[in-house]
Amino acid sequence: MEIEIWSDFSCPFCYIGKMRLEKAVERYPKKLDILIKYKSFQLDPEAPKTTDKSIHEILAKKYNMTVERAKQMNQQLVDQAKGVGLHFHMDTLQATNTFTAHRVTKFAHAEGKEEQFVNNMFQHYFTHSSNLSDPEILLQVCKELSLDLEKVKQIIESSQFEQDVLEDIEEAKNLGITGVPFFVFNQKYAISGAQPVETFMQALERITEEENSNQKDLTPNKKRSFCEGDQCKF
Repeated sequence: MEIEIWSDFSCPFCYIGKMRLEKAVERYPKKLDILIKYKSFQLDPEAPKTTDKSIHEILAKKYNMTVERAKQMNQQLVDQAKGVGLHFHMDTLQATNTFTAHRVTKFAHAEGKEEQFVNNMFQHYFTHSSNLSDPEILLQVCKELSLDLEKVKQIIESSQFEQDVLEDIEEAKNLGITGVPFFVFNQKYAISGAQPVETFMQALERITEEENSNQKDLTPNKKRSFCEGDQCKF
C-alpha cells in the first residue's frame, strides 16, 4: 500500500496526523506492506526565516482573533498532541519559512533516510523550539542521521531540489489540496486532516478489502474522500 502525505513542518496537525496514522498501522490486525512518500507543502510561502513575533501573535493576526484566543487554541493543540505521546511547546516555538527544510528532505529521501529526517524535524520544531531554516539546525539533524554534511551545506547554499519541492506543491494545487495533512492511499483514496486513529484503521480496512477484491475503480483519476477533519489551511 502506497501512502502519499502532503504536509508542512510548521503544521501541528501534520505531526499529530502522522502519529495517528502510525498508531493505526501498528494496531491493524494484519501486517501491512506500506510505502510512505512525503510530499512538500507550504502553508505560508512568504513567511520570513526569523521573526520576533510569537506563534500566538502570528495566528491572532492571520485569523483576526485576540492573542488570548490564539493561546487557547494552541493549548488545545498541546492537549491533542499529548494524546499521541507528543510534547508541543507552543510558547517558545520559532515560526519560520520551511522551504529549505523541504529541499533537504528531498536529499534525505534520496539517501533512504526521509522517515527519520521528517520525524526529527517535527520534533525539533514543536518540542525543541528550533528554527528549521537555521543551517546549523539542519546540519545537526543531518549529522544525527549520518548524512553527508558537505552535500547538505551545498544544498542549503544553493537551489538544489527546489524543482522537486515546487512539483509537489503544484501537484497539491492540481488535486485541490488547500490544507494539510492530506493523505492519498494507492493514488485513489483520500483522507483530509488529522483524523482519529479509529478513522485511519477503518480506512485501512476498507482500502485493503477493495484492493483485494476484483472490483475495478471506474474513476481512477478521482480521489475518493473518506473524510475531512483537523488540518492547517493556507
